[in-house]
Parts: sequence; structure tokens; C-alpha cells
Amino acid sequence: MKLYTTSAIHDIEQQFGFRLSKSLGQNFLIDKNIRDKIVEGSLIGPDDLVIEIGPGVGVLTQLLAEQAAQVIAIEIDKSLIPVLKETLQDYPNAEVVNEDVLRCDLKSLIAAHHPKGAVRFVGNLPYYITTPIIMKILEDRVPADSITVMVQKEVADRLQAAPGNKTYGAITVAVRFYCEVTKVVSAPKEVFYPRPNVDSTVIRLDIRKDCPVKLLDEASFFAVVKAGFGQRRKTLHNALTGIYGLDKAQTGEILAKAGIDPGRRAETLDMDEFALLANTIIKEQKE
Repeated sequence: MKLYTTSAIHDIEQQFGFRLSKSLGQNFLIDKNIRDKIVEGSLIGPDDLVIEIGPGVGVLTQLLAEQAAQVIAIEIDKSLIPVLKETLQDYPNAEVVNEDVLRCDLKSLIAAHHPKGAVRFVGNLPYYITTPIIMKILEDRVPADSITVMVQKEVADRLQAAPGNKTYGAITVAVRFYCEVTKVVSAPKEVFYPRPNVDSTVIRLDIRKDCPVKLLDEASFFAVVKAGFGQRRKTLHNALTGIYGLDKAQTGEILAKAGIDPGRRAETLDMDEFALLANTIIKEQKE
């Protein structure tokens, strides 16, 4: 069955009595070209383990199973489990797990499957939960090589933004700290059923093996990023005052030692400058 058609979704709804859930943000892909580009852009090899988040009815899952050694499809909606058992019955290397990915022990799941190749996450994620899922994988240091996901276009723009761009923010710095971001393909609202209100973009996050900047303390780096973007309209001098108990005079001294103009705003700093600022604060605290 060609699952990437509206008629196929309607047939499944009738056969299984399935109803799309707005609360789970279910929008199924109904475009073969976009489906193929997502799998191609995921860079899946024949020895790889793929973890698909939110397989839906299996539109992507079938093709993923043809490309990878193993596929674990994590689906939170229990009403889709019998659907997936049917659509994936010819794919013995595809396993369905009925869990909430945010509560799933991904490290144990991966270890239990003894991957010979790379570990790659793929997913058409509900917009409302995109960032929490991405950050869970990254912050938990899940042993993966890449995350290829369908996200809201404005989220993709934010993750690819350069310093000085109005969409550049804390999430930009955080994701780029862990990953290199590559656009795979644009996905207009028309390629989904039901049709969402916004366009989407597929991006691939290639997870870095090494830290991109030299840090004395990673937690301090993220604290500085968070404080800097906490109130975007404030200058760095004002935004960072109070962090680690620093008063205005101490904040000014730190910015001067780091060679950063106190009148600048966080959105103008690149990752190296955030690292320099965080390291300068740590050094000052030790003296």
C-alpha cells in the first residue's frame, strides 16, 4: 500500500476506526518526493540503527526499513500500534515501541540493539514538542550520530540563523553547540494531511564528536547564554548583571577583560564570544 496518499490515510481511518489527534499534533506526510528526500538526507547506511520518532501510519518507516539494518519506531498513540503492525508486517527489521519518547530510556534502547553502524534519529515531529525532543537527545548525550527532523519553518530558520539575525537566539547557540545544522528540504503545508497552518523544513543535525569551543565549565557557558538572551533588548552589561552574584561594576570589568563592548546585545555574539565571556567569569571568580 502506498501510504503517502490521502486515500490511503482515509482507508486506514475506516479500517481501524482511527481518528487523527489534534492534541498530539498529527499531520501525516502525503508526498512521495518529500518522503524520499527525507530518507536520502538522513544519510542512512545498511548497518545503521534508525530510531524514528512519531512514525504515524508508517509512511517514512517502510522506506527507512529498506535502507537501514534496524528501525525502532517510537509511537506515543496506542491507537496507531495495530495500524503499524499491519503496514510494517513485511518489514521484520522494524520494531514498534508504544512509548512517550520524552520518558523513554533512549540509551538503554540503543544499547539493547547493539548497532554495528551509526545511530540516526528521524522524525516528523509535532511542532509543539520539537525542541524538547531535540534537546533531550542532545543534553542526555544519547550516543547518536544525527537527528533528521521535520520542524516548523521558523524553527529551522532559527537554528540556522547567524549572529545579528533577529531569529538568532539561545536555542540557536545551544543546538549549534552540539551539532552542525544542514537543511535537507522544504515541506510546504500542502504535503500533509490534515494540512497544518504553517510550512515546514526538514533539517539534519549532525552531532559533534568534540566540543566546538574551549570551555572551563560547560554549565557556565549555558548560564551566560541563557542570561544574555533572557531579556533580548538589554545590553550585555545589564543582562549579565546578577549572574553568579556579579554587580554592575564587576560585570563591566569582566566585559572589558573579555574585550567585548558592554553596549552589545546577546544576539550579536557568536559561540566563541559566549565561550570567552563564560571563561572570563570563571577566571574572575577563582581570583
